[in-house]
Amino acid sequence: MSPALSWPPPLHHGDRVALVAASSALVGPGVVERLEAGIAVLEAWGLEVERRALEQRSWGYLAGRDQERAQDLLRADQVGAGLLACLRGGWGAARLLEQPLALQARWLLGFSDVTALLWSQLAQGKGGGIHGPLLSTLAAEPAWSQERLRALLFGAPVSDLQGVGWRDGVAEGHLLAANLTVATHLLGTPHVPELRGAILVLEDVGEAPYRIDRMLTQWRLSGALRGLAGIGLGRFTGCGDPEDQSGDAARDGDRATRFSVEEVLRERTADLGVPVLAELPVGHAVGNGALPLGRRARLDASEGRLTLLD
Repeated sequence: MSPALSWPPPLHHGDRVALVAASSALVGPGVVERLEAGIAVLEAWGLEVERRALEQRSWGYLAGRDQERAQDLLRADQVGAGLLACLRGGWGAARLLEQPLALQARWLLGFSDVTALLWSQLAQGKGGGIHGPLLSTLAAEPAWSQERLRALLFGAPVSDLQGVGWRDGVAEGHLLAANLTVATHLLGTPHVPELRGAILVLEDVGEAPYRIDRMLTQWRLSGALRGLAGIGLGRFTGCGDPEDQSGDAARDGDRATRFSVEEVLRERTADLGVPVLAELPVGHAVGNGALPLGRRARLDASEGRLTLLD
């Protein structure tokens, strides 16, 4: 692990878990059942989960007012929690960063909108952020994914993640993972961790190819992609509908003039001079392999592997 970061100790049997609803309101069919199933997975690992009826808390489309949602993060000290488990994504976590929010070196689990909190924690020099299943998605994960997360939390080794190399080469660096949309809206803020020398893994959901193009172009124009050690690409779920694309191509019906999301990702990363490893099992689909932010990793695009080194 990076010596420049403060890291939490591995979890043990009996450690407490605090629930965090930092983003969208917990609405929709089956949400309570999914949360209960996720809690059951953590309890099966021997963890003690602080049960709170957060699905009843809402403010518009958010899971409570900003102060209430921020308090979910701060109450970890009050209850002695070793893990903060975020319940769902959506939108709202970045709003919590408008006021000073000192995040501790504590295990913090989530992805999608939770990217804002994971990145802010790392930017503050604190390790423990895991880009991985939310509590509302954990029970639906396959056995290998659940075991990978358990191993990371309890300090055990994990297997490599497999992908498909798009640009050969081998790179080592500190690991970052993010939802592309959320991370793009953090650029230019103090909540972006060190990108130079990083292995950056990106994923997204429900964004048309032209929007992916627009976001990656912003990264390029801002210089944020300069100095990366390597790029990993997870799943871009629901990002391939050509009817969602803009411009003349969307109006004239000529599908031959439209770009697929793969074409956009390939073209926007091909000239960066770093290895690119695609099709990693990371993101908005069943089989969301957990990635610990700040850990040293090796991306081997020639062999199609992403390996944790420490």
